[in-house]
Amino acid sequence: MNGRSAQRLAKLQEALASGGTLHLRDAAELCDVSEMTIRRDLTTQPTAMTLLGGRLVMANYPGVTPIYDLTEQQASHYQAKYRLCQRVLAFIEEGDTLFIDCGSTLIPLLSQLSHFRELTVVTYALNVANAVAALPNMRLVLLGGLFYAASQSFGSDNMAAAIERLGINKALISAAGVDLERGVSCFHFHEVAPKQAAIATAMQRLLVVDASKFGVVRPAYFAALDDFDVVVTDEEGAPQLLEGHGRDVPAVTVA
Repeated sequence: MNGRSAQRLAKLQEALASGGTLHLRDAAELCDVSEMTIRRDLTTQPTAMTLLGGRLVMANYPGVTPIYDLTEQQASHYQAKYRLCQRVLAFIEEGDTLFIDCGSTLIPLLSQLSHFRELTVVTYALNVANAVAALPNMRLVLLGGLFYAASQSFGSDNMAAAIERLGINKALISAAGVDLERGVSCFHFHEVAPKQAAIATAMQRLLVVDASKFGVVRPAYFAALDDFDVVVTDEEGAPQLLEGHGRDVPAVTVA
């Protein structure tokens, strides 16, 4: 562990030793660094602390339940997500229509699409749409509805039907949890319908997850592992976990 990072984490853990929480801003002031540095310490070093809703808490703090924060998710495991997206790029062909899921995992992919001469991107995520809209030679299909700020995404009763009317070559699906018994899950129930419709419609289905998602179950189940053709992940341990389970699983590619 980096020495300065370890010292900062030790100081923060001492501040939380008596219980309670510590706002990220106050944690940064306590350590005399930026908030991003504290986020990086928490996501790159082993620690008993976690960041929930902009506050540091001990992982065993009573009553703590996971809260999805897109900003926190974007900072979490960023380098791993970047490598995953580089690997996903190899599956994309000129002229493809891509379904790109919401969340933070696939965001690093978007800037890498600019060298294609023709692509169509279908998404229900505002952050994805904003990035794609700035790219040349890109056709964007933004699926609208009620806006959910936590995940920067839209939901509507007719979104699944809209997706099923499209010709999608590749569905790039992200997830917050992947469990061999309980399947693939996410935090938000409004994401289930578009994910399932894209999986059902696409010619090829890719699940893109870093290895930290394995062994995790989130509230909204949306698919079984064998609904996917390929799992793109980032560590040798995850493919070994899948292949050693003794059941049919998708092809696994490691970034």
